[in-house]
Amino acid sequence: MKFFSRKEFVCQHCGQDGIRSEIVDVLDKMREQCGFPFVISSGYRCKDHPIEAAKSVPGAHVAGFAADISVSGQQALAVIASAMENGIERIGVNQKGSGRFIHVDCDPLRPSPAIWSY
Repeated sequence: MKFFSRKEFVCQHCGQDGIRSEIVDVLDKMREQCGFPFVISSGYRCKDHPIEAAKSVPGAHVAGFAADISVSGQQALAVIASAMENGIERIGVNQKGSGRFIHVDCDPLRPSPAIWSY
């Protein structure tokens, strides 16, 4: 890890570290390419994390293949472009209200390519 520490990716509910190197390696490349710091608003999530517990099927965060990057405006566009250039084929976009973020994941068991909004 060049630009991140493992503690940035731990579950905010229980503190477990389950993030996969596959996503962190891509995030490092994206961070270098974009040229601005990334704030990880969510990395690994345990199955009991309130967001995951509310879902009928746990998401890519539970498998450790996903991260949400707090970003908006032109930086959000740069993150999306960099994610695609670095092989990320699953992107979620939340660019309304407060708490704006871009979700990136490389979960090999989920349908891709895919893009969605929250």
